[in-house]
Amino acid sequence: MIQEDILLTYGATFRKYTKDQCIFFEGDEPLFFFQISKGSVRMVNIFRDGKEFIQGLFNEGQSFGEPSLLINSCYPATAIANEDTVIIKMTKENFLYLLRNNDEILYDFATMLGAMLYMKTAMTKEIARERPHHRIATLLHMLKKQSGCPKEKTFKIELSRQRIADMLGLRVETVIRNMKRLEEDGFIAIKKGKAYI
Repeated sequence: MIQEDILLTYGATFRKYTKDQCIFFEGDEPLFFFQISKGSVRMVNIFRDGKEFIQGLFNEGQSFGEPSLLINSCYPATAIANEDTVIIKMTKENFLYLLRNNDEILYDFATMLGAMLYMKTAMTKEIARERPHHRIATLLHMLKKQSGCPKEKTFKIELSRQRIADMLGLRVETVIRNMKRLEEDGFIAIKKGKAYI
């Protein structure tokens, strides 16, 4: 996360998006850096039948879409606000200038990209080779780890079963059945419809 006051100093502006409003579309040219000030965003591929495959979920303080910005390639997915969301938006030129002139921010940014790449690689392996219950367990474990929640503490999974299905390329019925299995195995607890790990 880059501090908002620094982004504003370099010419960033706030922009509001309503729930389910697209921020950019798959195939668009990357012209801006985006960081979430309030709310959340999902990056998805939308298929002809309208189904979504979630490539990533992003929350307050996180940026999204920057790999395309850095390599000057079209966005590989569409970004959609999950709820009413406020985003800090900065031109590509100003963002690159900010990185070139701030070694600490550049280092933190590179570390964040490395962590994202690591998670994406681990999830790709899971999706390609593992059974549904293992995929779900791995995703829930990664979400807990990404949140910074200590191992010994309980972490509430805020994702719906449908969102989990969309992230893993599964049917929602498969997610429900396998989460019940994970509960029976003691990996998660389900209370009032919410999963805890």
